[in-house]
Amino acid sequence: MPEDKKVKVRTSVLGQAVVDLLPLLQGQCSFLSTVPLNPVNNSTAKLTSLDVCVSVSEPVLSEAQITASNLLRVTVETAYSLPEAWLQQTGPAPSVYTVALEVPLTAEQNQALVFSEGSLKEGGLREEQGRQKKRPHQALLAPSNHFLPGVYVQKESIEIEDGELTGIEDSEFRNEAETMKTRVSWDTEMCCFLDAGGTTRLRQKIIESRLWPLEIMRSSAPLAKMAETKLPDEENPEIPFHGVAFVDLGRLLYPGVRRIRGAYSIQPFSEAELRNKAKQSVSVLKEQAKAAANLVKARASSSASSYKARAGKNLDGGNKGAKDSKEQAKKMYLEARTYIVIEVALDKPLVPKTSTEELARRVKALIPPRPLLPVGPSRAERAVLGFHRQVGNVVSHVSDQYNELFGATQPSDACSREKMMVQLMGSLNVSGRYFAFKEQMKPAVVRIVRDRMQRTEAFTDPQELRAFVSKLYVYLVDEMKNALNKLYSDDVDDDSQDEIQLSSSQLRHFAREAQLTGDFQHAAHYFQELVVRHPYEASYKFDWGRLFMQKGDYMKAKECFYEAVSVQQAHQPSLMMCGVLAAMFEKFDEAKTFLERATSIDPPSVVAWTLLGLIHESQNESILAEWAFLEARRLLRVNEAKKQTQREGENKDKEGQKEKQKDKPEEAKMEKSPDAEQDPECGNQASIGPGQPSAQGVIPSIPRAKPSSTIYTETVQFLLHNFALQMVERALSQELLCLDGGHSFSYLLHLAQWQLLRADYCSAIASLREALFYREQEADAWALNGHCHYLRGAFTNAQESYERSLNSLQQPSDSHIVLLRLGSICLQQGKLEQAKVVFLQACEQSPSCLTWLGLGTACYRLEELLVAEDALTEANRLNNQNSEVWAYLSLICLKAGKQEEAEQCCKYAARFNLQNESLLKEFSDLKDQLRFSHLESCFSASSEAGV
Repeated sequence: MPEDKKVKVRTSVLGQAVVDLLPLLQGQCSFLSTVPLNPVNNSTAKLTSLDVCVSVSEPVLSEAQITASNLLRVTVETAYSLPEAWLQQTGPAPSVYTVALEVPLTAEQNQALVFSEGSLKEGGLREEQGRQKKRPHQALLAPSNHFLPGVYVQKESIEIEDGELTGIEDSEFRNEAETMKTRVSWDTEMCCFLDAGGTTRLRQKIIESRLWPLEIMRSSAPLAKMAETKLPDEENPEIPFHGVAFVDLGRLLYPGVRRIRGAYSIQPFSEAELRNKAKQSVSVLKEQAKAAANLVKARASSSASSYKARAGKNLDGGNKGAKDSKEQAKKMYLEARTYIVIEVALDKPLVPKTSTEELARRVKALIPPRPLLPVGPSRAERAVLGFHRQVGNVVSHVSDQYNELFGATQPSDACSREKMMVQLMGSLNVSGRYFAFKEQMKPAVVRIVRDRMQRTEAFTDPQELRAFVSKLYVYLVDEMKNALNKLYSDDVDDDSQDEIQLSSSQLRHFAREAQLTGDFQHAAHYFQELVVRHPYEASYKFDWGRLFMQKGDYMKAKECFYEAVSVQQAHQPSLMMCGVLAAMFEKFDEAKTFLERATSIDPPSVVAWTLLGLIHESQNESILAEWAFLEARRLLRVNEAKKQTQREGENKDKEGQKEKQKDKPEEAKMEKSPDAEQDPECGNQASIGPGQPSAQGVIPSIPRAKPSSTIYTETVQFLLHNFALQMVERALSQELLCLDGGHSFSYLLHLAQWQLLRADYCSAIASLREALFYREQEADAWALNGHCHYLRGAFTNAQESYERSLNSLQQPSDSHIVLLRLGSICLQQGKLEQAKVVFLQACEQSPSCLTWLGLGTACYRLEELLVAEDALTEANRLNNQNSEVWAYLSLICLKAGKQEEAEQCCKYAARFNLQNESLLKEFSDLKDQLRFSHLESCFSASSEAGV
């Protein structure tokens, strides 16, 4: 068509749709999207949706690029508690509120995110919950296209936010600011695609400086229009109402964290603060202003005069106004306590979190799980049964030999019995059967030693060898008798059931008692018995490891903890102690593996997270340490809330029971006196009186829950309980740093426990003296004070402390050792009646061989021989290898005239290595005294006969 005949085509925009091309960056080559078609310029035309198909010939990114890339989303929500100057209008046009943040896109290129669509809103109501986020560049979009479909602001409670102003003291201020005061709202999200270089650079920049500047300004026009008023040679433009908030992006380096959101305080912009905090020297807003001015300058075509005519204007109304705004900005943000809420989110975490399965695999590689035993008796049980079978075989062969020699002949007297025995032994030796029997028994005895007694190493100490052989001989003789009883007794099952068989709970109690009293040999014996009985119970192996920790044998402790993990891969306490020991041996990678695995096990452990944080801190991994401590604090808050709810429920139940009990007598009173209804307060006060003691019994239990404790408090308790003294010192130092000033009661109590375990009794007493200044009625503190004095030999002071501990409203957490030591002090001081009462209380609460021994000793000294014999017999039933029990039984037998039984008991006392020389001397003196009294009675009888 000729040019002169062409008709100019007129077009009109009917609607506008927005298509998100993000799927192309996610690896798709084509996609179909149905988007709403919204009217332009508030048109009332009824438009529907639009189907858009987008396709490319090949993927925009390769699989490797997609894997290494990331998507960064920054949402600026609302600024609260605005300065008064922001509310003053400077011209006919509304003010423009701009926020800017610079982020890396590639390994070399940055991107400035500028949010300039802030709108001023009046106070009176909170921002709506779940409001929809907006797109950037809203000036180019139809009003209905401003909002992102399906994307909403996620409101969170102040306590779990990641930013500043999250304390209890800030909640009231924020509640008022977010409800009553005027605010500026953006609710705008910008999205940036980061390639592999950009992702790496983002991570590196956060490592270099975790505080990123978010600049804010209020102006009379957008940056592009403001640039028209700038002088062309202005290198340092003034930004009106220039403020900055430093956003802490360090939490994006926590493993698995993809999103942070919080409130950040705005302060006056200062280049010095920018350099110190953010390690930057350039203002993003100033750079944007320069770029806009350069763009205007390049496009300028007007004359120099007209440009100069506009040069008198500034960015916000006038030169004087610019100077005033600069001066005001220095103080107005601080006075108003302005803050802004921002969210930063990533599609993939910068530091991936190790999965639970991977952690389990790593632990399994370090400690392979022990294979399950087949169903049936254990190896130890099979060894004993095999020994019984061999005894039966030998008995059968000996019986056959006896029948061949003597038939049914029965010996008539002891002499003939002895001759028959000699003849039988000679026949066995001549025939070679005796040697065959010994060889036949050897494998069974070897299995007993290996599987039942857990002895596989050679002896280096002759004395230890002799002790073991003696113990083995006694055990084999006992088992031989059991085997013979099975062969020749019809009621053997009933007899065996009558035999002393301690339960696992009793063995555990005796083991811990021996551990507390320093009798490590017996404690090890009890723990070994528990492990043999329950080879697949991790808790018993863990307790055995605690014993070695107390003795300082860390290699043996490590073996026990490893054994516990091998039988139960998710045993949390053993995993934590494996991590502690690995850190002590400076194997920090293994320590992190064990502790990370412990943190992934339910229920989550505050101690495991805290220990992991201490390990990261020792390796100068500050961000990872902060992450672990933050998780520990979050768990501690959750646990304390649960305990508080539980306590409130228990108190309500008790109050309800009291009300029910109170209703019955009140109903009776109401029938007698109708006027009682007129004064309900008096009735309530009278009803509270009788129930007051039980209420007081509940109140002291609240400090035990330690609602004001720190994460280090629980960690120190765990470490002290397991005798990890090196790690205790580190945790105590952290707990001290958490205190605002001075020393807390829990810190002083834990410090005293640590000093006591290190045998620094004087320092422990000094720490407890200061702790008791805070809580004079704390039973555990008085008990610990008693232990310090007891171990120093100051028994009078120890007795006073123990008595105050037991007389407290709430008993000490471990009253058993308190009663044992208090009773022993009373025995030493000759307070026999008091000792009897104390030991009787111990026998009622937690009976053991030592409690019955103490009771028997006190009764013996009080000449209550029958009661003493009963108590000592019970002690002997619980532990028949206690030398002092046998010694006192021998004394009682002597006084009762049972000479033969007394001698036998004395032999057992000597056999079990009685160390109390005074008891041996007392037995010898009493024996001589009874002998002389017998001679005197004989002489007096003979003299009377002569007369």
